[in-house]
Amino acid sequence: MARRRAAVVAEALEHGQALMAADGVGALSVSEVARRMGIRGPSLYKYFPSRHAFYDALFARGLTAQQAAVRSAVDGLPRGVPRIRAGAAAVVHWAVEHPALAHLLHWRPVPGFEPSPAVFAPSVDEMADVRAEFAEAVRLGQLHPSADSDDTVRLYTVVLSGLISQQLANQPGAPFAEGVFSRLTDAAIDLFLSAYAP
Repeated sequence: MARRRAAVVAEALEHGQALMAADGVGALSVSEVARRMGIRGPSLYKYFPSRHAFYDALFARGLTAQQAAVRSAVDGLPRGVPRIRAGAAAVVHWAVEHPALAHLLHWRPVPGFEPSPAVFAPSVDEMADVRAEFAEAVRLGQLHPSADSDDTVRLYTVVLSGLISQQLANQPGAPFAEGVFSRLTDAAIDLFLSAYAP
């Protein structure tokens, strides 16, 4: 039973993600997902009691995938600045490759939708990890002590969001390495970090 449920949920999320990719994040329709799955709309509400619950599941899926990309990029790297740089590039790279989920994660494109606290909690934990990485970079002498602050992490996310939004808005579909904005990721992070030179 649990395996069947997981399979239905996974298939539904695949269709939901495809709908958002084709027609925009706001175009998600539970009834259209059900139609594509060959089932009646009310049947799908057993798994997703509302449209916002569907978005919540998609948010969780996107966040899990983005965090996996970051973990893969930083695994084995020295602490501090090398991990900050690699993590930044991984976030932008993932967002460019998964624009529909990136819109859901990085902006609020659906009126009235906010991820549930349980689904959003890993994002809070991720920001704590980033904050700890900046603190470690300061401890190691890689960055100025002023980099050990919440505002520094906020500015870091502003830089990443700017790269992502500019790329997705102005050159959607371009690969990360060829995007007129995304290919500037390393340069943008270097400029940002230069403000905190030790």
